[in-house]
Amino acid sequence: MRRTLFLIPHEIAGMPLFGWGWALILLAIALSIRLAVAAKNGKPPGGVSAAVRVFRSEVWFWAITAAVVVFVLPMVELQNVDGEAIGIAIRGYGFLLLLGVVTAVAAAAYRAQSAGLNPDLIYGLAPWTFVGGILGARLFYVIQYREEYVASTWAETLGNALAFTGGGLVVYGGFIGGFIASAIFLMRNRMPLLKLGDVIVPCIFIGLMFGRLGCLMNGCCYGGRCEAGPTAIEFPPGSAVYRDQMISGDLIGLTIDDQTQRIKQVASGSVADREGVRVGQKIDQLAIDPSYVDEAARDIPADQAPLGLAASIDGKVYRWSPGELPARALPVRGTQVISSLAAAVMAVSLWGLGAWWQRRSSYRDGGLMFVGFAGYAVVRFALEWVRVDEGGQFGTGFSISQWVSLVVLIASIAGLAYLWGRRPGPGLSPPGQAETPSPG
Repeated sequence: MRRTLFLIPHEIAGMPLFGWGWALILLAIALSIRLAVAAKNGKPPGGVSAAVRVFRSEVWFWAITAAVVVFVLPMVELQNVDGEAIGIAIRGYGFLLLLGVVTAVAAAAYRAQSAGLNPDLIYGLAPWTFVGGILGARLFYVIQYREEYVASTWAETLGNALAFTGGGLVVYGGFIGGFIASAIFLMRNRMPLLKLGDVIVPCIFIGLMFGRLGCLMNGCCYGGRCEAGPTAIEFPPGSAVYRDQMISGDLIGLTIDDQTQRIKQVASGSVADREGVRVGQKIDQLAIDPSYVDEAARDIPADQAPLGLAASIDGKVYRWSPGELPARALPVRGTQVISSLAAAVMAVSLWGLGAWWQRRSSYRDGGLMFVGFAGYAVVRFALEWVRVDEGGQFGTGFSISQWVSLVVLIASIAGLAYLWGRRPGPGLSPPGQAETPSPG
C-alpha cells in the first residue's frame, strides 16, 4: 500500500507554488512565449497582429487555467494536523486509474482499426466514456456509503462526494455510467453501438486490471481475514483494514460477540492479553483515540497522523498508543491482486474469443459485449465472497455488488437471446477497408 506516490510541495524558496505563486508566474511566462512566437508572423493585411489574434482566440483557455491555479489548486492541497497546507498529493490510486484509461483507449483504438472502424471513433468516444464512468462509479459509491459523506452543509457534502482521487469508486457504477454516456454519444452520432461494444469491452478489463492495482495502493476493496501466506496481505497503519481491525478489536486480539458485546476469545500474546483482558468481560466502548495526533510530524498529511486506541472494558479504561499497537494489520485476502489477475484473464480471453468468433457465421454484433458483461458478473459475484468491505443488503447475505451481478447476468443472457433472434453480423471487415464515420 502506498496512497501517495509523491507530494508536490506547497512552497519553493519561501513562495507558494499554487495560488499567487510560482505556478502563476510560469503560466504568465508561457503566455508571453506563446504571444512572442505568434508575433513573428507579423501583421496581416487587416493590421491586427498575429499575437493579438492568438490572444483573442485563446484568452478563455489562459483565463480558466489561471483561475484553476489561483483558486482551485490551493483548495485541493493537503493539510497537516495544524491545518497548514503542505502540497498536492499524487495518489497511487489516481495514477494507476489514469494509466488504465490510457492503456484501454490505446488498445480500443487498435481493435477498432482491426474491426474495420476508424480509430478516431474511439478518441471521440473516450472522454464521454471516461467522464460517465467516473461519475457513475462515484455516485454508486456515495449512495452506497452515503452516511460517510453527509456533512453539516451542502457545500461540505458536495466536497466529500467529489474527493474521489483517494479512492471510493465502484466498478459497477463505472460500467453503468460509462455505458449510458457512450450510448448517448453513439446514438447522437449514429454509430454502431453493438459493434463498438465488441471492440471496447475487452479493453475495459485492461483498464480494470490497472484500477484494481490502484485499489491495492489505496488499501481499499480488501478481503477477509486469513492466515499469513502467499495470498495474504498485511496493511500498515492508516489503511482502511487497520482502522477497521482497531474498531472491531481484532487488532488487539479480541473476538467480541456482536449481540452481547462480551469477549469470546483473547489471542495469546496479543496486546489485550498483555494488558490482562479476559474472556467474558464486556466491552463498554472501543474507539479510535485521536489524542496522539499532535505528535505527528508537520510535513505529513493529517490523514497519515498516528492514532491510538481506547477501550472501556467492565468499567476500566485502557489506552494504547500508536507505538504499542501492532506495526501491521492482521493478514487479509489479497482480493485486489486476485481481482486484477481476473481482469487480465478476462481481457485476454475476450480478445481471443473475439478473434475466433467474429469470423464465423454464428456471430452477431454485440455478442462479445454481452459475453463480457456476463463473465464479469459471474467473476464479481464469486469475488464478493472473499471481500468483506460490503455488507449484506435487503435482509440477505448478498452484497449490493452481488445483487447487481445477478441483474447484469440476467440482462446479458437476455441480450444474447435477443441477438440470436437477429441475422448474423458482418464480423471483421477485411484489412484496409476500414469504415470512416465521423466521431462528430
